[in-house]
Amino acid sequence: MLTFICKNEQDTAAAAAALARLLRPGDVIAYRGGMGAGKTTFTRSLCAALGIDAWVSSPTFALVHEYQGPQFSLCHFDMYRIGSFDELYSTGFFDYLDRGDILAVEWSENIEGALSPDCITVSFAITGETSRTITIEGVDDREPAGH
Repeated sequence: MLTFICKNEQDTAAAAAALARLLRPGDVIAYRGGMGAGKTTFTRSLCAALGIDAWVSSPTFALVHEYQGPQFSLCHFDMYRIGSFDELYSTGFFDYLDRGDILAVEWSENIEGALSPDCITVSFAITGETSRTITIEGVDDREPAGH
């Protein structure tokens, strides 16, 4: 488990960069944290650390945004409004699992039954107006991937 005390966006970027070094194609990252906890900010920094040059925004209304990178793509999902397996299926989520992209899933609590037990979990706890504690689980046995 990795834990980061983030007092500003630069600290959040450092936490995202630490995770980026450990990611492999096909990884699923399950985000946990309330509204305004920093999930999209973290994803923006994660993309930058992966060499993905894109404007990253919340996929709230689109459900998924795809960002092409030099080595692989990152697909950013928002499952806030997903309430059933049928609704999840209609998003195309399962097709994305087979593509080898990295999937970053906001509101992963809503689809917990569809996630592999070996997915990476990133938890966001709001500790102040601009501060967060970010905890990353599921990467303890990994070596940096070199990207």
